[in-house]
Amino acid sequence: MGEYKVLIIGGTGSLGKGLASRWIKAGHDVLIGSRDLPKAQEIAVQLGLESSSGMLNIDAAKTCEIACLTVPFAHQESTLLSIDNGLLNKIMIDATVPLMPPKVMRVQLPEVGSAALNAQLILGENTTVVSAFQNISAELLQTDAEIDCDVLVAGDLLDARNIVIELAADAGLTGWHAGPLCNSVAAEALTSILIAINKKHSLAHSGIKVTGH
Repeated sequence: MGEYKVLIIGGTGSLGKGLASRWIKAGHDVLIGSRDLPKAQEIAVQLGLESSSGMLNIDAAKTCEIACLTVPFAHQESTLLSIDNGLLNKIMIDATVPLMPPKVMRVQLPEVGSAALNAQLILGENTTVVSAFQNISAELLQTDAEIDCDVLVAGDLLDARNIVIELAADAGLTGWHAGPLCNSVAAEALTSILIAINKKHSLAHSGIKVTGH
């Protein structure tokens, strides 16, 4: 188990703050990235970090070892393009879900197949994109509550998936190898289904669990 310098791209949002808080507690060196520097610095201080741990995405990308993208799908492309080549030869975890309001309970995937595949297309082959954390409650991540939901981890490189599964464990979650990056379509689609389940059955934080013997 290692300690990593992890950048949360979009670290001022609820999912980003939740993952950041758990990885900070696990001993990782976390950077809060944003397009808004004062906001990034403010959130960093709220999380118990020095204000200097709040950075512009493009600057933080150059210094991190691993990045985790937690922005809405509508901002995925522009955010990644703004980082330029900062993520070359690094792992980029994509937690993006292609929700298209107002019909968030309907599965609507991009033409390339999934948001994670879209990220890989934008970043190029010299960045390793791994899909994870789409089905986790951002609200619960920001608490100390035990989260009864597993993480499907999809990526083309086994070593990269192993690192993300390790980071999932550090966040108090169980990660599972879910195959190559193209399988990210399943986890992304599940998010709309879980939203529909929550609404229909008056649940707050439905999730998935892998079972078997």
